[in-house]
Amino acid sequence: MALRLVQVNFKARDDSALGRFWAEALGWGVSSEGPGVTNVEPLNFTWPDPSAVCVDVVTVPDPETVKYRAHLDLATTSEVHKEELVARLLELGATPADVGQGDVP
Repeated sequence: MALRLVQVNFKARDDSALGRFWAEALGWGVSSEGPGVTNVEPLNFTWPDPSAVCVDVVTVPDPETVKYRAHLDLATTSEVHKEELVARLLELGATPADVGQGDVP
């Protein structure tokens, strides 16, 4: 049986704010299994559907002491689509970052 990624877990000071950001960015919805946990899932998703990777955002009480070294790449279909996506993410509060990829399409 092949291994398949089905869930990503983010730690955050404010799970609902970060969860709402990613839901808006991806056009997905949010749910919660309890205080301090925001689940970001495709609309009409039923767990455990292996057709999507879900994002769980979990509140942690400790302040961040190091910068995390992970980033997400979002796919676009054209230069126009990329420009629209970047503009939308900036409107949602994203901050541009140079992660050293150089001239990657």
